Amino acid sequence: MRKGRGVKWVWLVVGWLCGWGYAGAQSLTAQLETLLQQATFLQTSEVGIAVYDLTDGQPLFRYQADKLYRPASVAKVITSVTALARLGEAYTFRTQLAYTGAIVNDTLQGDLYVIGHLDPEFSEDDLTGLAEAVEQAGIRHVAGSLVGDVTMTDSIYWGNGWSWDDAPEYFQPYLSPLMLNRGVVDIAVKPSVKGTSPEVTVAPASDYYTVCNRSLSHTPAAGKLSVTRDWMHLGNELLIDGNAVRPYACSLSLFASERFFLHTLRYQLRQRGIRLDSVATGACPPEALLLAKVVRPLREVLLRALKKSDNLSAEALFFHLGLQRKGALPVTFKDGREALEQFMRQELQCDPKNYVLVDGSGLSPYDLVSPDLLVEYLKYAAADSALSSAFYTALPVAGIDGTLQHRMKSGRAFRNVHAKTGSVTGVSSLVGYVDRKSTGHRLAFAIINQNVRNVAEARAFQNQLCELLAH
Repeated sequence: MRKGRGVKWVWLVVGWLCGWGYAGAQSLTAQLETLLQQATFLQTSEVGIAVYDLTDGQPLFRYQADKLYRPASVAKVITSVTALARLGEAYTFRTQLAYTGAIVNDTLQGDLYVIGHLDPEFSEDDLTGLAEAVEQAGIRHVAGSLVGDVTMTDSIYWGNGWSWDDAPEYFQPYLSPLMLNRGVVDIAVKPSVKGTSPEVTVAPASDYYTVCNRSLSHTPAAGKLSVTRDWMHLGNELLIDGNAVRPYACSLSLFASERFFLHTLRYQLRQRGIRLDSVATGACPPEALLLAKVVRPLREVLLRALKKSDNLSAEALFFHLGLQRKGALPVTFKDGREALEQFMRQELQCDPKNYVLVDGSGLSPYDLVSPDLLVEYLKYAAADSALSSAFYTALPVAGIDGTLQHRMKSGRAFRNVHAKTGSVTGVSSLVGYVDRKSTGHRLAFAIINQNVRNVAEARAFQNQLCELLAH
């Protein structure tokens, strides 16, 4: 498509909305059909649409709604609704610190254990709390090891089909029951005097990674600024190259999240003067004594999964669903998938064999669902008052927050659309609710654009469709 053609199409639709078609001469169905005809980008791509009137309990509009599409991040709707129904909003994620042996004088004659529970919100402050607990227990030397218990899950870091070349990206961390700072480091580059090295800061502070800063400040000959790591060889050396002309910030995942967690905890303990040498992984014995714990409510995880479209949070919900169903360790992607399928079959009366779900976030290109199926999850959530409140509140709001903060900032759709976005290469999707103020009806809708070269065109189409639904 030639540059500028998508912009012309958007103005055509805007003009149509302001003209005769919008004046009420057409029914909503006719307006939606006209919108489909106006969308020239659909000549080379596909779209599936399902709209359901929750107030009347009637389908309102369907277009290729039973076809299968890659959902991208709207797969998180499936995971989130299932998690709220099966786990409940009161469910918690726990990270525990325990020890074996005895504390003699100021020496622990035994091992320290950190038991992971795949808490995706575990922060540097939480880690500091664990280090403080060791210090407050009077321990100044650990004769044994710092052991990470990661037996909750198997050793597979990524889901089926996840892109190998997304390895250093913040949105695809190495999954582990022990996650610190979402498995990533936050890097800031601040230029200095021309020709000198810029200032580089990395958080959390740790001896798990190293920094190689070869960049220069205000030196065009140095080339474009690059911040990465040697991910092809599973390296954790942070490489900063190129020309730093303005402050720059980014996040990179680190290889082996559980090691990052353990090494950083040891680093913090050493900063407090607590001697500890050995770091290992292993199962915590039942006789270990609890020293401290961090408890995270499900609502915090759900909020980030939906508002920010966070993959780690969605996969944490996915694995905990697998744990709840299986009732034993370790939990695998297969267990999470079976938990989703069981819910789909029992609660929605939909046959899982008609769809493909292999992860909880929608990162996998193997996932295949239909707009009709997604609307079924919206209907289920809306029918349960307690579940509906938690789910609806966690969805991004048009023009206000989350991944819809910069979309639909005017018109009837503004503040009136609560929906989950989805976006991977070639796919743009939007699934959620919109209220028709004139009738007092609430609609559930699902839109999946597939094989899209220009995502901006698909988003403009979705925005206009939501504007029509809001009227």
